[in-house]
Amino acid sequence: MSHDPAPTEPLFLVPGLMCDAAVWQPVLPALSPGRACHVIDHGNADSLEQMARQLLTTAPARFAIAGHSMGARVALEVLRQAPERVSRVALLDTGYLARAAGAAGEEETHKRLALLDVARKQGVRAMALQWVRGMVHPQRLSDAALMEAIVTMFERKSAETFERQLRALLQRPDASGVLRSIQVPSLVMCGRQDSWAPVAQHQAMHALIPGAALDVVENAGHMAPMEQPDAVASLLLRWLNAQ
Repeated sequence: MSHDPAPTEPLFLVPGLMCDAAVWQPVLPALSPGRACHVIDHGNADSLEQMARQLLTTAPARFAIAGHSMGARVALEVLRQAPERVSRVALLDTGYLARAAGAAGEEETHKRLALLDVARKQGVRAMALQWVRGMVHPQRLSDAALMEAIVTMFERKSAETFERQLRALLQRPDASGVLRSIQVPSLVMCGRQDSWAPVAQHQAMHALIPGAALDVVENAGHMAPMEQPDAVASLLLRWLNAQ
């Protein structure tokens, strides 16, 4: 008598600030055979808590989750709200601390609001052309197809969406306690040349998660899934198949 294999839990993929399914599209062909993959849209949410609640409303009783950049912070908020529903978690090109107090936090706010001002006055594309230059490996700045794919992705969102998502990021909670509490297969991953969320930040996250894996993607910046999709997909598959 044969037994059907246990059903594979679906994978929820969470994009980051001003991103959509395009950030995950390059890795989907490797991940989707035999596994349902769902890319989340944050809609009009203006807090990480609301983004997580929306995801949990649409998700089944148990699922795997991978988040990129702000999307990984949403994944951590999902773990804060409903840890029993998450079977495994991957955190890509991200951070875990709240906005810093004092001058450092004020500087972050100023830089983010300056980009918002460009988006409002000159359009999202003008903002994206400025913002994207720090997001990829320096050698990819001349890769017209990659750069246009990222800029076009940002351009699909409005300045109003940018404002809502910036508000969510600036009000982000410290997730140190969430990291320490994770008890499922976990992966922390970033691009070697990620200047927004550097390797040292991911090493600190890795140190807080019991038994987590840490992988650094060579020749990639903050947009690692779009810059080095084969390497990222391979590492995600290893995480998905880990016992």
